Parts: sequence; C-alpha cells; structure tokens
Amino acid sequence: MLSELGEALVNIIGPAALETIYMTAASMIFGSILGFGIAIILLITGAHGMHPNRTVYRIVDFLVNMFRSFPFIILIVAIIPVTRLIAGTSIGTQAAIVPLTVAMAPFIARIFESAFLEVDPELIEAGRAFGMTDWQIIYHIIMVESVPAVVSGLVLSTITAMGGTAMAGAVGAKGLGAVALMYGYQSYDDLIMYTTVVILVIIVQFIQSFGNWIYKKVK
Repeated sequence: MLSELGEALVNIIGPAALETIYMTAASMIFGSILGFGIAIILLITGAHGMHPNRTVYRIVDFLVNMFRSFPFIILIVAIIPVTRLIAGTSIGTQAAIVPLTVAMAPFIARIFESAFLEVDPELIEAGRAFGMTDWQIIYHIIMVESVPAVVSGLVLSTITAMGGTAMAGAVGAKGLGAVALMYGYQSYDDLIMYTTVVILVIIVQFIQSFGNWIYKKVK
C-alpha cells in the first residue's frame, strides 16, 4: 500500500499539485491586474469618488456583479469561444487559466474596492490640502493605507481560485481536481482520493499561514 502511494505521489499526485499551483498563481496574477484596474474605475467614478460618473460606475458595477453571479462551472462553458481565442484550446491547464481569471477578476475587484473605501477620508482630504494630484492620492495614500485589507482579501481570493482549479478538472483541466475525479472517484481509488484531499488541505493551510504572516508584517 505504501509503495502504491509512493508511486502515485511521484507519477500522478505530485505533478498534479504543481499544475494546481501553476493555475492558481497564474489566475491570481492576471485576475489581480484586471481586478485592480476595475477597482480603480469604481473608486474614481463612484458617488464619492474623485470624478463621479454615474453612467460609467453603473455599467462597470453591473458587469462585476454579473460575472460574480455565474457559477464557475457554467462560466467555463459560457466563455469557451473566448478561451479558444486566447489560449488556442478550450481543454487543458492553459485553457483553464482563462475562465479562472475571468472568475477571479470581479471578485478581486470588489476586494480592492472595499479596501480602498475603508481608507480614512480625512487622509484623502489632507492630501488634497497639500496639493496632491488624484493619482498621487491613489498611490501614496489610498493604496498604502489599504495594504493590510488587500493582503487579507487576496489570501481569501487565492484559496477561492484553488477551489476553482478543482472544478476545472471536470472539463479537461489538469491538477488535483482532475486526479481526484478520474483516479479517485471514477476509478474508485480511495487512497488517491483522500491523499489528494489531504494535499489540498495542506496547501490551503500554507497559503493561509503565509498570508497571516504577511498581514502581521504590513499591519
């Protein structure tokens, strides 16, 4: 039994864990870039923003809410043409990153927006009094003061993205989700199934602990 487990870890579970980490990291990087841009638009055009624009805010706000409301498994299927256009295929690890990014971007945008809105308005007014431009206020005040909340939110987002990689395994993506589905559930191999679950728990615990450590450093 131990020899079977060792062989599965080396040949199946180990590479799948690396695929899961890769998909999670890539979708978080791209999702954070897009989410940050969306959050900045919401911040600037909001009712109490630097340049309120009700039309722009409502459109962006609607799109964020719309994409957040999609169940991930449905989103994967719904944007297959976009996935093929970007990744060249709708199956596999590279293809899974596209719907993962689309799913994470609005989620992360809300995290950034909430963190930005928590910044003390008096600090922003003080920046204006010193003659700071809008972008200087965003960069030197809002972004700096919101770092702890952003870190905490990104930790949650990373764990959520990892859960998405498991669901992506149902439509051809690689990773631990695919291993648990094909080798564990469909092949009735409880050893691989529960080993995969344990590894996912360990990865999540590491992400949470590392995130907590960073949070304490920046708090």
